[in-house]
Amino acid sequence: MKKKDITILLVDDEPDILEIVGYNLSSEGYKVITADNGADGVKLAKKKNPQLIILDVMMPGMDGIEACEKIRKIPELEETIITFLTARGEDYSQMAGFDAGADDYITKPIKPKVLVSKVKALLRRFKDDTPNANIVKIGDLTINREEYKIIKDGQEMLLPRKEFELLSLLASKPGKVFKREDIMDKIWGNDVVVGGRTIDVHIRKLREKIGDDSFKTVKGVGYKFVV
Repeated sequence: MKKKDITILLVDDEPDILEIVGYNLSSEGYKVITADNGADGVKLAKKKNPQLIILDVMMPGMDGIEACEKIRKIPELEETIITFLTARGEDYSQMAGFDAGADDYITKPIKPKVLVSKVKALLRRFKDDTPNANIVKIGDLTINREEYKIIKDGQEMLLPRKEFELLSLLASKPGKVFKREDIMDKIWGNDVVVGGRTIDVHIRKLREKIGDDSFKTVKGVGYKFVV
């Protein structure tokens, strides 16, 4: 998607955050809409159908966690990316955010240029909306889902089926944190009994083959693919 076609909803009760972050994202070419409380954020989300929502956690009245839960119940916003703004050390907020349906979190304070880079990374997943969804290209990596084939740096690579499916899942939405239980359900299924470290072993093997920097562990939550 082109930047001018992407709407970002920024929800924060701090005027300075709305002004500074909104200005930097608008300067990049994105359409930015803002709300200064959770309730108005939910209403705007439903009305404008943004591709990305940046939610502050600590807000008076309806906080970010509750707002996220309400947004996730709106069918039209099922594919919307939601990331939280959290202060350093608010690990409990991050955990609660993932449970509420958030895809990622951004730690405050953050430099505007770093935030813009983070937003770009989160929005890369919309490149999957191509005529051939079975072929995903991310950087120097190409995933052919029909042929179970990987091409990295121009070299074809064959992966065991579960490794391929795990890579395909994580790479389908770069920047999104996939919880361990969701990975287990999607890749192995509820009817398969495997050890608790099965995911860790497969991630380790993928790091060895694809690159350690491509996978990030979110402690106590799960994993995500980074570009």
